[in-house]
Amino acid sequence: MMKILRSSRRVGHLNATIGLAFPLIVGNLAQMATHLTDTVMMGWYGIAELAAVVLGATMFSTIFLVGSGFAMAVMPLAAEAEGARDLGQVRRVVRMGFWISMIFGAVSLIPMIFSESVLIALGQQRDTAALASRYINIAMWGIFPALTIMLLKSFFLAVIRPRIVLWSTVLGAVSNAFADYALIFGNWGFPELGVEGAAIASVTTQFFSLLIMLVFIERDAIMRSYSLFNRIWRVDLSVFRSVFMLGWPIGATLVAETGMFAATALMMGWIDTESLAAHGIALQVAAFFFMIYLGFANASTAQLGRAVGARDMAAFKGSAEAAVIWTLISIALIVTILLTIPETLVLAFLEPGTDPESRIVRIGVTLLYIGAVFQAWDALQVVGLGLLRGLSDTRAPMLIAAFSYWGVGLPLCYIFGFTLELGGPGIWWGLTIGLAIASFAFFARFRKKVGELDLSA
Repeated sequence: MMKILRSSRRVGHLNATIGLAFPLIVGNLAQMATHLTDTVMMGWYGIAELAAVVLGATMFSTIFLVGSGFAMAVMPLAAEAEGARDLGQVRRVVRMGFWISMIFGAVSLIPMIFSESVLIALGQQRDTAALASRYINIAMWGIFPALTIMLLKSFFLAVIRPRIVLWSTVLGAVSNAFADYALIFGNWGFPELGVEGAAIASVTTQFFSLLIMLVFIERDAIMRSYSLFNRIWRVDLSVFRSVFMLGWPIGATLVAETGMFAATALMMGWIDTESLAAHGIALQVAAFFFMIYLGFANASTAQLGRAVGARDMAAFKGSAEAAVIWTLISIALIVTILLTIPETLVLAFLEPGTDPESRIVRIGVTLLYIGAVFQAWDALQVVGLGLLRGLSDTRAPMLIAAFSYWGVGLPLCYIFGFTLELGGPGIWWGLTIGLAIASFAFFARFRKKVGELDLSA
């Protein structure tokens, strides 16, 4: 009887996790489709333009992810308050998260304004840096809606309302595809703007997605009960401090990982333009599948935060186990895809009729074969992070990430890529080892924290 009961509970947790994670996954994939659309259409437009957008988008994404740490800190704090049925605390956490995000957004404009000089200082070719800066100087204005979207996404997950995240990102991705097609190539009577067209399309899409979320909050009776934006100017210093202290390590952790990937893009640029473009394609494919794992990670953060607030140890352990099980199933399916059709995936980003034996395709295929290995470790590390954030544990993971990615992964990227002269594949093997070390360390940390956890009423 006990076995049946445990089995029934496990199925219940698995269903609850996939029920929360599925809209997030589809929403994440739709959000990623926006970046994929930019990459694919720029690949059709020209290799030099593709390389520039890879650099520009990498710089923007790195800065955005640093700031998104504060928005992501809202999720466990708001989920814990929601689990304790404290709606006032949920509101205060979201408001202060908004304040911090907007302050960060304003400061982040400074490095983006001088992006051309920054990229040249980092060893990029002047022509590519100049073209990338034309993209960034427009795309940078999307930092404000992008951070607000991340904030509201954390709120929606904390209160278990993931569908609005799905619909806002899906509709945004569709609008971005149309805007890219019109503005990059000059279709339907619009001017041909190339990289600037891709940037304008992205900013427009971010504002459109944010508008959908705001309309939903205004029209939904349950959402209105939180009064998120009433007297938004009121400052709660204790909550501001809590969000900041939890959020900056998340941002630092994100920049440790994304900074490692950004650094590899710079290294690829040191090799040649084709290697950089192939790297951008392979990384976009890997990042697309990563959105699936990120959905399970975010779901686990929200579920564990609510369980902590409700003082429910059974729900805590069941949700954590379910997130890991679903992640392992996803890894098996995605690795199979990467090993089976890598050439098809690379060619999808290039101009129709591109020779499958061309150098850029051969480089991209090789990187995807290696990517099948690091895909598993990338999945486990992000889910491990999600579990730890559900416990509001962010500082130790930050240190683990810094050591794994910058102390081990990045130096190995350089050693394998240049010292041992393995080129792009060597750089990707360095990435793989850094992710593997982080995965082991995050799960060891989570096991330790669970052993210390006391959820007795």
